[in-house]
Amino acid sequence: MAVFGSRYFFSTDFGANFLERYDGHSTLPESAPVGIPVWLSWQHFFNVFFMVLIIRTGIQIRYERKPSAYVTPKRFKKKISLTLWFHLTLDILWVVNGIVFIILLFVTGHWMRIVPTSWDVFPNALSAGLQYLTLDWPTENGWVHYNALQLLSYFAVVFIAAPLAIISGFRMSSFWSKNWTKASQLYPASLARKIHTPVMLFFVIFIVIHVVLVIGTGLLRNLNTMYASQGDVDPTVYADNWTGFFIFLGSLVVIAAAWIAARPSLLAPVARLFGKVTAR
Repeated sequence: MAVFGSRYFFSTDFGANFLERYDGHSTLPESAPVGIPVWLSWQHFFNVFFMVLIIRTGIQIRYERKPSAYVTPKRFKKKISLTLWFHLTLDILWVVNGIVFIILLFVTGHWMRIVPTSWDVFPNALSAGLQYLTLDWPTENGWVHYNALQLLSYFAVVFIAAPLAIISGFRMSSFWSKNWTKASQLYPASLARKIHTPVMLFFVIFIVIHVVLVIGTGLLRNLNTMYASQGDVDPTVYADNWTGFFIFLGSLVVIAAAWIAARPSLLAPVARLFGKVTAR
């Protein structure tokens, strides 16, 4: 019904005029940069790498009943499961990567590509969404600009979902001091848990949709843009270039290797460098 409804909408005079006025791309500042720099490609890889493992360990923590081992960090002296220790370690690395990303984002001006700067982003986002619903997907060129729906989605991920994940995770972690009684009353752990899990589900849903659209709207071109930092104002220039695909394939191998290596027998020796490890 959504497909037929969106197709019918654009077949009407009103829908055609709406599409002509709002093609799905909001107005960007004239100084907005073009292209994907190499640092952004690396940031993207590290973000995917950490996020996959964070989600995995987060699910393990939720359903883990008998931890394989425990870690007592040198600084906090509080015994936690090896899985939780690995989850918190990944969190710290993800946050550090995010801080570097934010700094580079604003220093280079690339923030203008994912932060709304004009009110026309909303009707354009609606237009882009309806165009996707028609299944007659437009040819996008992330090298030049994202459509308004992508812009709002990336803004939500970077500036809303990520901070919520951090502040809720921090509240539930051993970094939160028991001596902060007033803050604990104002921000109870139960509230943090109610925030943390939905945010994780949001990330999972976003990743699934993101991957589907990357494949469906021009796999080679999209991978070249994000993983090989190659592109052009003409979105077909790198259509037959496999460089980004092979870099992406290599990144999947690295992530799969980390997934397999993240087992107690290999994590315990690393954890011993930062605290005392005991068997359950």
